[in-house]
Amino acid sequence: MRTMAEFTILRLYAKDIDFPASLDRLLAWDEGSDAAIQQRVKEIIARVKTEGDIALVEYTSRFDHYRVTEAAELELSREVLKAAWENLPQAQAAALETANERIRIHAEHQKLESWRHYDSNGTVLGQQVTPLDRVGVYVPGGKAAYPSSVLMNVIPAKVAGVSEIVMVTPTPGGELNELVLAAAYLSGVDRVFRVGGAQAVAALAYGTASIPRVDKIVGPGNIYVATAKKLVFGQCGIDMIAGPSEILVISDGQTNPDWIAMDIFSQAEHDEDAQAILISPSEDHLNAVGLSIAKLLPGMERKDVIKASLDKRGAMILVENLEQAAEVANRIAPEHLELSVEDPESLVKLIRHAGAIFMGRYTAEALGDYCAGPNHVLPTSGTARFSSPLGVYDFQKRSSLIFCSSSGAGELGKTASVLARGEGLTAHARSAEFRI
Repeated sequence: MRTMAEFTILRLYAKDIDFPASLDRLLAWDEGSDAAIQQRVKEIIARVKTEGDIALVEYTSRFDHYRVTEAAELELSREVLKAAWENLPQAQAAALETANERIRIHAEHQKLESWRHYDSNGTVLGQQVTPLDRVGVYVPGGKAAYPSSVLMNVIPAKVAGVSEIVMVTPTPGGELNELVLAAAYLSGVDRVFRVGGAQAVAALAYGTASIPRVDKIVGPGNIYVATAKKLVFGQCGIDMIAGPSEILVISDGQTNPDWIAMDIFSQAEHDEDAQAILISPSEDHLNAVGLSIAKLLPGMERKDVIKASLDKRGAMILVENLEQAAEVANRIAPEHLELSVEDPESLVKLIRHAGAIFMGRYTAEALGDYCAGPNHVLPTSGTARFSSPLGVYDFQKRSSLIFCSSSGAGELGKTASVLARGEGLTAHARSAEFRI
């Protein structure tokens, strides 16, 4: 451990024989699948499934301290959304428009296209790509109100061609977040309901008289929302179960240590469970960043959260070289990876697992959170080993296309017959044989 002016952060050395075990302990994350929470969420889902709007009205009054008498009061009109947009301060409106346009342009490049190819015997094979019919977007409310998340979740769905987008967001005490509503208006959300928690997820999954059933639910939320998404998966699709925010910075030792410290803060300030890790082949640089952290931390508005995060899950890792840094990064598979080095193009070729990669000293992770263009909904907790950022492709599905001519059916039927009879499925075989 290294202590600097009441600040403690773990220091690991990649050359140590116990480094793999130490790294595993650092990365270990218990998502908090509390049995009591799971049971409570099951009860909420069951009530919404059977009682619909009646349960939504009761839960909204109880959990959000916002009293409604009928479900119709839960939906916000298009006029309310439009007014929120028109009343935004000019600077905020311009920022939202810039982010909206950049995210849309990036999303346009992700669209999957239908295709076909033709065999010499007249068989046509292919893939037909179609958008989902209806998508639900969960947007946190209260203290955690993120208009950027509205844009990141809605725009890819719109680009994919989703017919209807339904947004749910809690309004504790009845208070509306104008910036969130403005983002919903700008990005093209079709319907907005002021309901949150597990009950909102259940309503989207099963539908009520007021809230339509959706094909997929996306968007971040607390442990109740995450648990509900897990439990309704299969009834509808979900994007992912996100863990705490993460940042991993690989620095060659030449970047301003104040910049690195602030990049670390940018993720540590999310919550006490967020994880920020710095890797460098320069111990002097690690020390310099440590001093910058100690210097800058007292001036941060969320200094207590940042300190708790770094104390609990932060680390600095000394490696032999940048190649070893890449090896460690691939083992971690971080949500956000900054390559704060002179030649990021060379280093990025060694990276296999990361949600988003920020290349070069000037590319702060925060730019990706808001307006760079790529999506900020990213795999966490090592799931970048097999998962990707949210994108247009998450709102499209693929159907296989098969067309057989007479000669094609005859040729393929012989093969199918042999394989089907080998499996003991004679109806399969005869179905193919009839067309030979």
